[in-house]
Amino acid sequence: MLPDEPARPQSEGTAELPGCYRHPERETGVGCSRCGRPICPDCMVSASVGFHCPECVRGEAAEHRPARTRFGGLPTADGALVTKVLIGLNLLVFLVTEYLSPKWGVRLAMLSGTSFGGVPVRYGVAQGPEEWYRLFTAVFVHSGPFHILMNMISLWVLGPQLERVLGRGRYLALYLLSGLAGNAFAYLVTGGNVFSVGASGAIFGLLGATAVLFRVTRTPLGPVIALLVFNLVITFSVSAIDWRAHVGGLVAGAVTGAGLMYAPRGRRNLVQGLTLAGVLAVVVLMVVVESALLGA
Repeated sequence: MLPDEPARPQSEGTAELPGCYRHPERETGVGCSRCGRPICPDCMVSASVGFHCPECVRGEAAEHRPARTRFGGLPTADGALVTKVLIGLNLLVFLVTEYLSPKWGVRLAMLSGTSFGGVPVRYGVAQGPEEWYRLFTAVFVHSGPFHILMNMISLWVLGPQLERVLGRGRYLALYLLSGLAGNAFAYLVTGGNVFSVGASGAIFGLLGATAVLFRVTRTPLGPVIALLVFNLVITFSVSAIDWRAHVGGLVAGAVTGAGLMYAPRGRRNLVQGLTLAGVLAVVVLMVVVESALLGA
């Protein structure tokens, strides 16, 4: 080009390309289809339309939270898995304690202190924390085929519905806390001489939670009230039945169910967690108070 010749303008194809927003030294002609920032091949994430940058992908993933049941649980393909496992555990313990090694029935049962000749004797739960495990293990021990048959039928009728709406973790917590509360209340009321076994306290807890569920979902309460009244009549009519465990489990199940189902969506986890912790604290308090009284 001669010195006096005018400079020729550069064509658009030779214009300088922007640098990647994460790697400025790399020129690129591709931008994020969401935010428009330039991205190099190493930063491109394929999308249904164009490419996205890593930040937009992370933000999109955070927006898409996993589906939840009405009361905060994770939906599952098998809505009765925990119920089936609980039934299996009850049957396994029954087989061991009834046929294979009956002595384990006494080791796992809910026993407390008693008195011989006016002299207080402490054993079982009354012996202290080292045998508080009986409050839990007694839930899986049954006194005979008819006892476990009725409890497992009730568990199968009541359990799956609650498991599906609460989710596995919350449902399991409801079941175990109801059983623990029933045994703890029996210990608190009877104290010096109690022998109690069976999942009935937990079953009554599920019944109480079912009543709360029907109330929340505005389902007619007639059937569940009729079932509850029928069971309470049997509870107080048969002397061999521990009504204390039934009543304790029923109250604990209703209170726990209310805390789980009426928790506001914005603070659901906090309210539900405090409910479970509160019921457990009451269980421990009942056991500590009665143990202290028996030891006095």
